[in-house]
Amino acid sequence: MSDASYKTALVIGATGLVGKQVLNYLLASPIYNQIKVLTRRSSGIQHEKLDEIFFDFDKPDASLVKADDIFCCLGTTIKKAGSEEAFKKVDFQYPLQIGRLGKLNGASKYLIVSSMGADSKSFIFYNRVKGEIEKELTDLHYDALHILRPSLLLGDRGGESRFGEKIGEVLAKILDPVMVGPLKKYAAIDSDKVARGMVELAQLPEKGVFIHNSAELQHF
Repeated sequence: MSDASYKTALVIGATGLVGKQVLNYLLASPIYNQIKVLTRRSSGIQHEKLDEIFFDFDKPDASLVKADDIFCCLGTTIKKAGSEEAFKKVDFQYPLQIGRLGKLNGASKYLIVSSMGADSKSFIFYNRVKGEIEKELTDLHYDALHILRPSLLLGDRGGESRFGEKIGEVLAKILDPVMVGPLKKYAAIDSDKVARGMVELAQLPEKGVFIHNSAELQHF
């Protein structure tokens, strides 16, 4: 879509834990000259490359979903969403509709933050939904689809408190010294590494579907 020198990125979920850091890396990158953010509320960031687009995900305007690379950082919990149906809308329906529209409008790469344990056949609802969105996005046949499967994400959630994750963070720090070898993919990971990895992976020339676990993402 863009000339050889610059690209356009589109981000959904830019106000979340990973998304806000992805946005910062994209704004600092010399590779992108325009960063589009589809959002329901402003990030509060002012930048010459940033184009915040107030977007109704339930009534999407296809003409607004245009970019070279799409970064999907949407994610919630069943507790926060209020129901399994509402959770699936955020973690499955919205990422898929953006994926479809982006592909129709010429996007070549799609990157998504999924989750360790994603499996479309899982008995666990959360893992099953994550696996289902991975499968549906694969079937869209982007030039490159990068699926990031981090384990527990560490980082500042901006005042949002998740008690279970706080307990997990404490345990993760205690167990970190023994999370080596095959266990490395289960180790908690700083959200900044996931964000930085996401932006760097978008620059790889290889085509296909790529799955990246926490052990790999720790290197970014």
